[in-house]
Amino acid sequence: MQIKKIGGIIMFLILGIIAIVATVLNLYLYKVGKDYKLAMAMGLSFTALTLVAGYSMISGWVKVKDWAALLDAVPTMTTVLWGLTIVSILLNIIPILLEQKK
Repeated sequence: MQIKKIGGIIMFLILGIIAIVATVLNLYLYKVGKDYKLAMAMGLSFTALTLVAGYSMISGWVKVKDWAALLDAVPTMTTVLWGLTIVSILLNIIPILLEQKK
């Protein structure tokens, strides 16, 4: 049970890090004038996968009735995931908004 819990956290972190890297790559490619659209799609896709991984992790806690983990993590995770998702979407669409401005 403990290994499965750690595996969910690791998957959540790996996908989150990939989402951040893809978003930074998206902004960098736009800045240097290269095609950024694949990096933008990757950034948004990995953001979505990170959310699903977080949901799966929480679902696992519900299945094993790990109420302590739920009470400890869910209130904070909800706020953080909303915030980071909004930031990710905004950062990933900045190049498109700036292109429309030109």
